[in-house]
Amino acid sequence: MPPVPDNSLPASPVLCYVTDRNSLALHETSATIPRLLEKIRAAIDARIDWIQIREKDLPDGELLSLTQQAVQAAHALRIRIIVNDRLEVAIAAKAAGVHLGRASRPVREVVSWCRNGNAPRTFLVGVSCHSLEEAREAEAAGAHYAIFGPVFDTPSKRAFGRPAGVVHLAEACAAVKIPVLAIGGVTLQNAQECLRVGAAGIAAIRMFQDARDAEELKNTLQSLRQE
Repeated sequence: MPPVPDNSLPASPVLCYVTDRNSLALHETSATIPRLLEKIRAAIDARIDWIQIREKDLPDGELLSLTQQAVQAAHALRIRIIVNDRLEVAIAAKAAGVHLGRASRPVREVVSWCRNGNAPRTFLVGVSCHSLEEAREAEAAGAHYAIFGPVFDTPSKRAFGRPAGVVHLAEACAAVKIPVLAIGGVTLQNAQECLRVGAAGIAAIRMFQDARDAEELKNTLQSLRQE
């Protein structure tokens, strides 16, 4: 895949809201897709950098509709909408990229498919990584960025075992040239630890999704960017 233009990635730190409407459902009785769209629009209004739509259980049609609405809302501000796993939905919705996990298609296969003229030149292919070796493999396969974690303990990542910790995050950041974003239990209190050891940004569900409104989220983003 041709290199992504330098101006396609925001200045560090990259702040990425990872959506999870099912975790909203634990706290709100109105946690439907319209409620999730409210959260996405609040993140857009707050000028977050990326939004990763990670609604793994949605049928393709519903995911496509959700993504198209997010892309339309984000277009004027050049905020990147990235779709988890489903490449065809990302392309059909004109999203900015696809994010691959352990159960997704092989990274090299997706990168090759994109290189063959099936995706825009600036289309991002990202990968979830849980070790130094996986970060190196992602870079070698042509991924544009990696999301590394869980760095700290968090309920949504306990299936992946013990947290990697800041030391292993630092090793991964030093070992590859692609941007590495930290995920997993990241809060306003510990985010700077991740950035100090080389993380190019922060990806999070709760820290961004639990904000009451765009104003509170804007304050959170400002705090992360000013440190």
